[in-house]
Amino acid sequence: MLELREVTKKYKDKIALQNISLKFDSGIYGLLGPNGAGKSTLMNIITQNIKPSEGTVFWNDVDTQVLGERFRSIIGYAPQQQGLYNAFSGQRFLSYMAALKGISKKEVKEEIKRVLSYVNMQEAASRAIDTYSGGMKQRILIAQAMLGNPKLIVLDEPTAGLDPKERVRVRELIQALSENKVIIVSTHVVSDIEQIAKEILLIRSGQLIDRDTVENLCFKYHGCKDLEEVYMCVFGEEEKNVTFDVL
Repeated sequence: MLELREVTKKYKDKIALQNISLKFDSGIYGLLGPNGAGKSTLMNIITQNIKPSEGTVFWNDVDTQVLGERFRSIIGYAPQQQGLYNAFSGQRFLSYMAALKGISKKEVKEEIKRVLSYVNMQEAASRAIDTYSGGMKQRILIAQAMLGNPKLIVLDEPTAGLDPKERVRVRELIQALSENKVIIVSTHVVSDIEQIAKEILLIRSGQLIDRDTVENLCFKYHGCKDLEEVYMCVFGEEEKNVTFDVL
């Protein structure tokens, strides 16, 4: 179980997160909010990329700062198409990430084979990453997040910029990963997470606004005037999200 207790993050005079307390057990959780809401800050605190100004993160009731490397070894993190080495092949990139995660040389070959098979990238593994489509790059990022069979997986905008077919494929991959794992998915696209999320967390201005199932949130905020509405529009063959302020 992952737990955040009164986590706050301040940058000089700006409060990026304020008194966030959350508990996560096994399942998929959608993290929704506008740009600047604090989603990335929250994910970076969970993955120990940054430290909170106040509060504590626990894994199975133990402070993650005390766990240190033992906690980081059970994390899989996929940023939004960042950290890729375009000159590397997919195979070399995964080998490099496996080395960073401390996976032994005896295990690394089979582990890379396993994650490539899971994301259906075996045939493209020898190609340079700069020849990959957006969807293939996203799948190779998910593959590296799976290395070592982590118990906690954090995905930052995993469907951003993908065409509709690739978005469905990535969503199915996330769903298939969820057994006995905590998976946190940051997204702006509700439709990409609503069918698979155990709960949705709404964040705005560094504060947790609400947390509930998709069904309960839809019922609760139906007709609410203090929200933005996001519609899926199709322009030719391309899907885009258009946000309208509700007056």
